[in-house]
Order: sequence, then structure tokens, then C-alpha cells
Amino acid sequence: MKTDAPAVKDRGRRFRTALHRPARPRMSEVNKLAAAVALLEECREFVKLVPEVRVNLVYVPEGAERPDQVLGIDGRITVVSGMPKASGPIRAGASDHMARLVTEARRHDPSIRAGLNFRWNERISKCVRGYCKAKGLAFGSIDRSAEPKELIGRDKSSIPWKVEHLLAACGKVPPVFYESRGWGKEPLFFLVGSDPAGVANRAIEIAKGLAL
Repeated sequence: MKTDAPAVKDRGRRFRTALHRPARPRMSEVNKLAAAVALLEECREFVKLVPEVRVNLVYVPEGAERPDQVLGIDGRITVVSGMPKASGPIRAGASDHMARLVTEARRHDPSIRAGLNFRWNERISKCVRGYCKAKGLAFGSIDRSAEPKELIGRDKSSIPWKVEHLLAACGKVPPVFYESRGWGKEPLFFLVGSDPAGVANRAIEIAKGLAL
């Protein structure tokens, strides 16, 4: 029996292309993230939480499994004229670090679909700890000094270790956590949750609490 070799090769090529094709998010998912970004842009107090690396708010579309399929803000959120401002449009693949973090967290808790990073310092840390205590939220930390030496300085290699570190300490990925200063890395806070508006509102509450 003869096999149509060209047809088999063509099917294989199409399959490989499909594997690497970014997920096409629904417009409702893009709009959901856009609405959450708008909440942050309307909060003047949030500028105090914008770190040197800026902020990204990400959202995992239904069925997305890879970081390049995660929705994020192209250019992140920065500060313009004293207000938070998205630097570019929302698109899949716009985020690297936050997208990889949320994707890895989802391996242990599929309910996590959104995430945001913000500034860490002692004053903010005190505010966040008080906020978590008042809201009954689990609070976690990642000690970068405990990071295995073979991972230090290696690009895109530490995220799985960070998540395992949280799981070992907290038994789960907590909704609020921070990572200490690392080799060439700014210390940061992170919020994760099921939807971007919930994460954004939590960040806004922290920002307004800090301003009191």
C-alpha cells in the first residue's frame, strides 16, 4: 500500500505550525483586561506602586497554555503626567516575565488567570502585610538568596523554582507575595487571581491605603 508522502509531510507541517501559533483570545477577554487597565489608569495613587521595571497586568485567555498566548500590555504601564498610563495596546505575547509566572502558577492552581507586579520597599511591605491581615489573605515571599547557584544569571530559568519555593512555604500559590532583591533584579510584589479586574482592584486598594 502506497503512502502519499507529500500529504503526510504537509499534515505534519500544519500540525507543528498549529502548536506554535499564538492563541486567538476572544474580544471579550481583551475587553476584560482593557477594563482592568483602565481602573489602574484612573488611580493617581497607583503611581507610587510603579517600579523601575514598570508594571504589567496579564490575563490568560481560555485554552491558553504558553506564555506567548497570554494577554499583556505592550510596553507595560508607566507614569505620564503623574498618572498611570499603558504604554501600548493589549496583545498576546506582550509580556514575558509575568506571563511565564502566571503560566507556571496555573500548573498548580488552574483558577489563577491574572497577575500584576508592583514596587517593593519597606513602607509598601508594611502596608501590604496590614492589608493582607485585614482581608484574611495568604501572604508569601520568595527569598532570592536561596536561589540555586546554577539558576542565578540564567535568563528565563528561575520561574519554576520561585513557584516551588512558594508552594513549599505556603502550601499553595498565595494571592499576594514578593520576591527579594536578586542578582541584577529589583525586589517586587506580585498579585495573582482569577480575573484582571479583581487583581487591579486589589492593587488599587493597596495604593490608596499607602496614601493614607
